[in-house]
Amino acid sequence: MSEMSLESFARALAVWAIPVLFAITLHEASHGYVARRYGDRTAEMLGRVTLNPIKHIDPIGTVLVPAVMLFFSGFIFGWAKPVPVSTRNLRNPRRDMVIVAAAGPASNMVMALGWGLLISLVLSIGTGLGSTAQWLVEMGQAGVLINVLLAIFNLLPIPPLDGGRVASGLLPVRLSDKLDAIEPYGIFIVLGLLFVGLWKVLQPAVMAVSAIVFAVTGVPTR
Repeated sequence: MSEMSLESFARALAVWAIPVLFAITLHEASHGYVARRYGDRTAEMLGRVTLNPIKHIDPIGTVLVPAVMLFFSGFIFGWAKPVPVSTRNLRNPRRDMVIVAAAGPASNMVMALGWGLLISLVLSIGTGLGSTAQWLVEMGQAGVLINVLLAIFNLLPIPPLDGGRVASGLLPVRLSDKLDAIEPYGIFIVLGLLFVGLWKVLQPAVMAVSAIVFAVTGVPTR
């Protein structure tokens, strides 16, 4: 895709920055919060059970990669620093790790619904918000899209993604051990899939789930 003009880039950044920051911050904080509930205070001791985005920002994944992607493709994607979880501190490591891992994508779906409700609210107020209304609607649409994408992407059964940890906890021990063995190479597998067009595979699911979010929250679609 062709790169953006600086004016278009600034406008897109104004629309996407807040939803992306909230999406990755609450995603990671939810892991730490749920881990604490189930006995592991590692994230809390490191100050990661917080909504302060500075604690979760990864210079490359949260700043550089999203900015470059937005400028050159008009689309944005990124990640935050993973929240550390010590499974040995969990009361029931296999079961509890499934819940801790699933908390991230679950938080993204809750946020997607929240952004959908924001759009509905803005549309119900109508012209009362003036020119701000269009920006809020566009930001809400971006919020739904990025959160649904993060939820679906992170549920791919590839460690170290959340879906890999969920699958590991649900599979029989022998299969779980084999899945865990690929974790050191998991990030390269994910990057390779992204390079060869993973987005085209995920896009139908992201669009379908986003449409459900809009329907549930009363957002009119064309």
